Amino acid sequence: MMLSEVTPVPQAALPVAEFKEHLRLGTGFADDGAQDALVAGYLRAALAAIEGRIGKALIARDHVLELNQWRWPECQAFPVTPVSAIVLVTVKDRGGEAEVIDPARYRLERDAQRPKIVAAGALLPGIPVGGSVEVVFTAGFGPSWSDVPDDLAQAVFLLAAQFHENRHEAGERQAMPFGVMALIERWRTVRVLGGGAA
Repeated sequence: MMLSEVTPVPQAALPVAEFKEHLRLGTGFADDGAQDALVAGYLRAALAAIEGRIGKALIARDHVLELNQWRWPECQAFPVTPVSAIVLVTVKDRGGEAEVIDPARYRLERDAQRPKIVAAGALLPGIPVGGSVEVVFTAGFGPSWSDVPDDLAQAVFLLAAQFHENRHEAGERQAMPFGVMALIERWRTVRVLGGGAA
């Protein structure tokens, strides 16, 4: 299984101005935006760390899931949530020749923890021996920062602030702060019964 982003978090969706205010960076005649790229980098790093820890995309964007076989013949859970749409399903044979699957053959089963692509009939489309399937889907709470739940938004700011404060301590591993862990704890995905239909 391989999961990758089709589109990164748009620059316009990052709360650069709000985070600079959170850090109480100076503004006025000297505020020429020189620190914006640095601030955006801290925000992106904090977003990635928190998304990885909770298994959820905060800002909506497209991802691609590549599989050599379905987890179950009739369904496949997505590794990141919340999923709002399945954009495209493509089956490739061993030689790389692709076939786009008719959307009438599958549907999205929404779930806060384990959304799935589910067969509309008995089985999901077959994957040829040596072939693969690519599922492009949209995951995230929404397209803008205001769609992110308040506790997760605060966790991103706290973690990004730590990255900013420790920017000169290169190479030192640091644990995620307790305050951040407390804020994200309720959002973590708990796997039970050996993964079930994961």
